[in-house]
Amino acid sequence: MTHPFLFTFSLSDLLVRFCLLLSSKPPLRVRRKKSEKQQQQQKRDRFDPTSPSSPMASQKDRESFVYTAKLAEQAERYEEMVDSMKNVARLDVDLTVEERNLLSVGFKNVIGARRAAWRVLSSIQQKEEARGNEQHVKTIREYRKKVETELSDICNDIMTLIDGHLIPFSTDGESSVFYYKMKGDYYRYLAEFMTGNEKKEVADQSLKAYEAATSAAEADLSPTHPIRLGLALNFSVFYYEIMNSPERACHLAKQAFDEAISELDTLSEESYKDSTLILQLLRDNLTLWTSDIPEDGEDPSKSGTGENAQASATEADRSCPGNRLLPFLQFMQN
Repeated sequence: MTHPFLFTFSLSDLLVRFCLLLSSKPPLRVRRKKSEKQQQQQKRDRFDPTSPSSPMASQKDRESFVYTAKLAEQAERYEEMVDSMKNVARLDVDLTVEERNLLSVGFKNVIGARRAAWRVLSSIQQKEEARGNEQHVKTIREYRKKVETELSDICNDIMTLIDGHLIPFSTDGESSVFYYKMKGDYYRYLAEFMTGNEKKEVADQSLKAYEAATSAAEADLSPTHPIRLGLALNFSVFYYEIMNSPERACHLAKQAFDEAISELDTLSEESYKDSTLILQLLRDNLTLWTSDIPEDGEDPSKSGTGENAQASATEADRSCPGNRLLPFLQFMQN
């Protein structure tokens, strides 16, 4: 008779002890949850090459991204070129000169196609408006809006990279000038099609970026440095096209031109071809823009309209080679 009781007592005792054992070690559950979280993060890292803790975020993969970008450039697949270089930028490292140029050339080609499309559509719209064809004008406006959305997305994309990954990790003055100049350029591209308060906002942002780039350039780069000259070229275009100030544009371009000419004998052989080409562009713009500055007593309406100067800026952009014989010129033209 005692065996069943003893057995029952022993079983109950074991159950109680087991329950006490479980309830006395809650940290096990905490550790288990933490472990699951780590496993999920590891899975994300495994498939996210941009994560700093990812095994893919290595020098080998950085080189692979760069090589893929070069292939995409040769194949003229610029969206994929941009994607590859965005992966490099998101590694949060100081980009090499080659990597900076690849990133810039990729974005320049991607946005350049949209800017050209927007100009064509705007020209067609003006012609249709002159003809009074409202239905065609409505269609063009809708199509142009689509292009403007793409332009905005591209500009916002590069701004995010510049502010979040490029400027914070740049280690020298040349890089800072490069990135702030890019920032000024892409805000300027937004100002080309925006209107009203939106245009004023992006124009102000462009001005601030160009001014920051100019301060850094004057402190760290010589007047003949191609990046400093390219900055002066684009900053002067900003004053001419966005701010409608040919006087300021000419003053800035002439100052940069004169300062570089005075130190031309210090120009290194490495950057001679690049710098002299930008000097030629500065001089060409000065020749065109001075016709838009009315002389004393002249009716401003009789001066140039600026159309030739804008066409020149566009033509300079198209003249950039598809390859990178002069790699930085592709990001410096307008």
